[in-house]
Amino acid sequence: MSARADRSSVLIDATSIPLNRGGVGRYLDGVIPALHRAGASIIVVCKHADAGRFRAWGVAVVEAPPGMRSTPSRFVWEQWGLPRLAKRTGVDVIHSPHYTFPLATRRRRVVTVHDLTFFSHPELHTRLKGLFFRFWVRLSRVFSVVVVAPSAATAAEYVRVTGADPTRVIVALHGYDSEHFHEPTRDEIDVFRRSQHPPVSRWIGFLGTLEPRKNVVNLISAFRAATVALEPDERPALLLAGGPGWDTKIDPAVENAIAAGFDVRKIGYVPLSQISGFLGGSEIVAYPSLGEGFGLPVLEAMATGACVVTTRRLALPEVGGEAVAYSDVDAASISQVLTELLAIPAERHRLAAAAARRAAEFTWARCADKHVDAYLRSRSPR
Repeated sequence: MSARADRSSVLIDATSIPLNRGGVGRYLDGVIPALHRAGASIIVVCKHADAGRFRAWGVAVVEAPPGMRSTPSRFVWEQWGLPRLAKRTGVDVIHSPHYTFPLATRRRRVVTVHDLTFFSHPELHTRLKGLFFRFWVRLSRVFSVVVVAPSAATAAEYVRVTGADPTRVIVALHGYDSEHFHEPTRDEIDVFRRSQHPPVSRWIGFLGTLEPRKNVVNLISAFRAATVALEPDERPALLLAGGPGWDTKIDPAVENAIAAGFDVRKIGYVPLSQISGFLGGSEIVAYPSLGEGFGLPVLEAMATGACVVTTRRLALPEVGGEAVAYSDVDAASISQVLTELLAIPAERHRLAAAAARRAAEFTWARCADKHVDAYLRSRSPR
C-alpha cells in the first residue's frame, strides 16, 4: 500500500534512541525519512540531540522535555507526557518503536517488537530486563495494540507466545543505509586499515553489542582453531566492533587469545565514515548469533559486499537467504566454516557478490509501506 493511500496522522516516539544510535536508532533513521518521502503524515518526538537530524530530512519534529535523561524518566514521560502531546498535536496514531507504549490514551497505537528472545532465550538477558520486556510484550496483546515485527520469524513467535490475532501483526523487513553501507573503495579500506593501532592488513570482522546472545566467546575459540595452523604473520586478525555488553566471559577469552599469540581486538564503535571499509574489507564477517529478530548487522555487512558467516537461528535465514555461509552456534562448527572459507578465496568472492545482490532487495521504502499498513490496520475493530 502507498503511504499516500492512508492519511492517518502519526506521532512517532523516537525518544528511545540511544546515544550510540544502536539498532533502534538505525531502524528509526531508516524508516522515518522513508515514511516522509512516501507522503505519510508524521510528527516525530525526540531528544534535542536527535532533532537536527530529523529536521534536516524535512520531518516535523517536537523536542521532548530536556530533563528526560534516564530510562525511568523517559518511561514516566511516555505514560503521561506522550498521550498529552498526542492530544495537543491532534494525531490519530501513536507509534512506539521499542516494545513499550502509553497505556492511557484514546489514540490508536502501534508498537514495534524487535525480537522475542526474552521468551526463547531468557538466559541471554539480565533477569530484570527479561521480566520487563516479557511483561510489555504480553501487555501489547492485552491491549490489542497493532504490532510491527521485523521478520516473519518474529511475527510467528509473537503470535505463539501471546496468542495474539495474527491479522494484527505486520511484518516489515528492515532496509539499510546505502550511504554508509556500500561496497567500499580501496581507499576506504585503507583508511580503516590505517586507523587501527597497530594497522591491520587482513581481518575477520564482527559487528554487534558484546552480549551473550552474539556468541562472541565461541567465535573467538573458533577463530583460534581455524587459524592456529597458519604462520603468525599469515593469520588474519579478529576485530570485534560494537558497544560493550554484559558478557563477562569475552574479556578473558580475548586476553587468553592474545597471550597465545593471536591478534584479537575489541575496537569499539567504528565511525560510520569507516564502516564500509571495515565490513567490506574483511575477509569474512562472522555473526554467529544465537538468535535475532531480524539481523541488521548481517544485512549491513552483505550490503558492503562482505562474505558473511551466520547461523540459521530465528530470522537470520530470512536475511541471508542463499547469499551467506551458515554454521551452527558451537565453536567447532563455526571453526569448520571459517577454515573452509579462508582456504577457498573463490568461494568468498562468490558469496560476497551474491550478498551484495541480495541486500539490494531490502529497502526502507518497502519497510515504510508496511508501517503504513500497520497504521491502517489499527483502525480495524479489536
